[in-house]
Amino acid sequence: MAIVPVISLDQAVARVKGARDAALWASPSVRAMAGAAFDLAAADLGEPPVVPGGCDLLVAVGGGTLLDRAKWAAKGQERKIDLIAVPSIWGSGAEASKVVVLDDHGRKTIHVHDDLLPDARVVWPDLAASVPDSLAADACGDAWSHALEGFWSPLASDALREELSTLMRSMLTLPIGSDARWFEPSARACAGQAGSSVGLIHGLAHALEAPLRAAQPRAGWGHARLCALMLRPVMAFNLATSDKPGVLLARHELDAQALGAVFDRLYDSDRARAALPVLKEHWKAVLRDPCTRTNVALVRPAALEYFEKALGS
Repeated sequence: MAIVPVISLDQAVARVKGARDAALWASPSVRAMAGAAFDLAAADLGEPPVVPGGCDLLVAVGGGTLLDRAKWAAKGQERKIDLIAVPSIWGSGAEASKVVVLDDHGRKTIHVHDDLLPDARVVWPDLAASVPDSLAADACGDAWSHALEGFWSPLASDALREELSTLMRSMLTLPIGSDARWFEPSARACAGQAGSSVGLIHGLAHALEAPLRAAQPRAGWGHARLCALMLRPVMAFNLATSDKPGVLLARHELDAQALGAVFDRLYDSDRARAALPVLKEHWKAVLRDPCTRTNVALVRPAALEYFEKALGS
């Protein structure tokens, strides 16, 4: 799979020094660290975010939401703006993907184009220390959802499935939690699924994130948390309702039980029960989501009964 070239932090700093006019966007949690490393004051993104006039190099340091907004702002310009993407947490893989997901008043809009790729990405291991354990586990689930759904996608080629199966076997050796070794497989998982599609896990995450945040504002709901939560029930649904998922796992020598053991660790029954009423209310939105339509197994309206049992138990 094609992937955005990775450069060292020192190389990124050198590019900043050589730029005519560089700007820095950074998430609040890493703003001081990023500002010190690049010797730049982090600018406010604004709404919508606009790259300062005259800027020829933008450095974006943060999570997937910030990186996607940076990609959209920098690469949607007529003038050339180079973008260096520095993830502060793994999971989204936005630093290596031609996909941009934007929040349009609670509705997720997805844009896919080669022009949206950053020019370079940086793996900065020290940033892993800033990731709380609960968010780190969710981020691991996000990476797993990209790898598995990209592998299972009806749009995936045999060559891509082989690459993603090899990647998942290596991911099985990594611990669930805060570990800087997750940055690279996360980037590769997202780059892989960008070459095919995702499925029901992402359909659920896109449809439920905004209403769950509104209904339960203190519960910490976000895209990564929903992906981590839905891995186990969606995998079980896919295997129970279609022969194709199991055939693909066997063909590419992936152990369903080993995958299931990881997804069991990411599953939280209390969160599942809390999410269930919102899932029932917004099930039609899940069915309409474009990601659901490219799930490896067909998702019919009656599938709600399956998830009522799975999440309610």
